[in-house]
Amino acid sequence: MAIVATCLVSLLVCCGLAWWQWDRFTSANGTFQNLGYVLQWPLFGLFPAFMFWRIRKLRQKAESEPPEPAAVKPEVPAPRPRPDTPGTPVTDEDAELAAYNRYLRELHARDEQAAE
Repeated sequence: MAIVATCLVSLLVCCGLAWWQWDRFTSANGTFQNLGYVLQWPLFGLFPAFMFWRIRKLRQKAESEPPEPAAVKPEVPAPRPRPDTPGTPVTDEDAELAAYNRYLRELHARDEQAAE
C-alpha cells in the first residue's frame, strides 16, 4: 500500500512540476528547454509505478518457474610448488630489471659526482 501511495505522490508532484514548466514556457522569458521539461516530468512521475509493475512481473515469473538445480563446479587442484633445482642461484630479478637497476645506480652516482 505504501508503494502505491508513493507512486501516486510521485506522479502528482511531477505533474505539478510539469505544469510549472508549462507556465514558464508560455511566459515572456520561456525557452524550449522549459518545453522539454514539460514532456520529461510526467515520465519521471510514472517511473516508480513502472518499476513497481516490473518488479512484480519478475517476481511472478520467478515464482512460476521451477528452481534450477545448482551447477556443479569442477574442483580445481591447487598449484604445485616449483621444485628448486640445486646449484642454480635463485634470482628475483630478470635481465631487463637488472639492467634498469644498473642504469639507476649509474644515474645516482653521476648525481653524487655533480653535487661534489
